[in-house]
Amino acid sequence: MSEAQKFIDLRNPRRIWAVGSIHAQTDHLHAVHEVIAARFLPGDRLVYLGNMVGWGERVLETVDALLAFRTWLLSWRGMEADDIVYLRGAQEEMWHKLLQLQFAPDPQQVLDWMTRHGAGATLAAYGGTVEQGMAAARGGTMTLGRWTQGLRQAMHAQPGHENVFNTLRRAAYCTGPEQGQGGVLLVSAGVDVRRPLNHQGDAFWWGAPGFAQMSEPYGGFARVVRGYDPARKGVAVTDRVATLDGNCGLGGHLVCGCLSPSGEILDLFQV
Repeated sequence: MSEAQKFIDLRNPRRIWAVGSIHAQTDHLHAVHEVIAARFLPGDRLVYLGNMVGWGERVLETVDALLAFRTWLLSWRGMEADDIVYLRGAQEEMWHKLLQLQFAPDPQQVLDWMTRHGAGATLAAYGGTVEQGMAAARGGTMTLGRWTQGLRQAMHAQPGHENVFNTLRRAAYCTGPEQGQGGVLLVSAGVDVRRPLNHQGDAFWWGAPGFAQMSEPYGGFARVVRGYDPARKGVAVTDRVATLDGNCGLGGHLVCGCLSPSGEILDLFQV
């Protein structure tokens, strides 16, 4: 993915609907979609803030629901493909790395760590097991490569799923009325305030210290909004940041916010 493709400009939205971490909780997702469908207006944008899969067992159903709602929205006059955005979260990043497990220096250790952090559910959804992966890792790089290729084929067999994972963005944004003034930046887990946007790296999906305490605008944006808090402290809104994480999939709720182009929270609800 080129540098330009990593970030997406939401252009001049009327409003932005931002959905927090779903973690494969399809019932919660359907409920949020019902609310958005009833309130969505021409010119609105929809951004899923990563961690759409992982932890929950209904991975395939969740991706299908994302695709179905996207198809419905794109049937509206004037809607464009880039008006609906999927961000890369920790779970999507782990799935990406899992599909390249044969290149890891210690694949057994990596697989064990990822499955203990929620990736096992996504692995199972596409027909894999930890035991198979460990056995393939013991068989060497070629054996492990064949195993991950089988996972890719299983994903490819689900219509549209590969496209979702291949079009993940690192961040979405819109600028204020004057270039570099105001506006909102949307990410999955946070940003490292010490680094510019194009040097964030893993901070986008793993987070960085100090995000919740941000007191000054970052990169000229009036507010930074994230959908996942690695510390799992729940929903929080300050003058500069907003966390839309209700611990969905971990015993909590799915959170959705409706934002103005300047980052003002127009509406906030959870299901």
